[in-house]
Amino acid sequence: MKCKLYFVLLCVFTTFMMRSQNNQTAQRFFYEHTFKTTKSATEGEKIITILDVSKDKSIYRDYTVIAQDSILEIEVEKMKKTGVFVQMEKLIKMPKFSYKIAKNYPTFETSYIDGIEKSLYGYKEKNNFDWKIIEEKAVIEGYNCQKATVTYAGRQWEAWFTLDLPFQDGPYKFKGLPGLIVKLSDLELDYQWVLKANKKIYNYNENSFSDNLYYNGNFTVNYTARPKFEKVYTEYKKDPLAAMRGQLKPEMMAQKMPGSQVTYGQMIDNQNKILKEILNSNTNPIELN
Repeated sequence: MKCKLYFVLLCVFTTFMMRSQNNQTAQRFFYEHTFKTTKSATEGEKIITILDVSKDKSIYRDYTVIAQDSILEIEVEKMKKTGVFVQMEKLIKMPKFSYKIAKNYPTFETSYIDGIEKSLYGYKEKNNFDWKIIEEKAVIEGYNCQKATVTYAGRQWEAWFTLDLPFQDGPYKFKGLPGLIVKLSDLELDYQWVLKANKKIYNYNENSFSDNLYYNGNFTVNYTARPKFEKVYTEYKKDPLAAMRGQLKPEMMAQKMPGSQVTYGQMIDNQNKILKEILNSNTNPIELN
């Protein structure tokens, strides 16, 4: 887990990319996601995650930053006009997860994508969920649902799917049931998703304003084998802003941010500390093996 906005704050005076518009339409499903970052936690944290289903793929991600895109856009415009740095981390709620899960249709090949510095990295896999569909039925969040169970990544999972929404998809990497997953949890209730709402998105673009700003419009993903990806990501978590720090000359590090008494060097050190805490805070991952 990490926050891309910290990098945005450091680059906002040199790069700016507006969102592109297109005629694509997507169906957005909002899931209330409850999770425990440690096994000893007595209560889980709650956030909203989304599953965007378009013609040729689905995208699952944390909704936190996307929901604040308009606020971010306004603040960026202000900084462009005034040249005065604004500490937006005090205005914007930070996301808990920065990764995206993409499933390509109709094969459902799954891609796990995350950012390391200002580049996208990921791995692809074909997950086969050996679902056991059970006759038990219930009405959940207004949908007629049926129960299914599966063992995946070291956990036992219980899902409720509905034929009312004919998408063989669900939150995170889960897929392959006859209808959309409405509710999903592991038996220990470390992770749970519940479908709360859905709406149609017109002029849909899977890359948000903050995505465009952060990656400067470059969404090429550097795919590698999963073990290599995890090794690189583990090293990245030890010092998230190492590459950025190395790119700045000493005189730049000593220079104060526009309209602020904080130097670029202090800014980087402060954000590096926060990023390390966020990146290393979850000791109870979804996938145990």
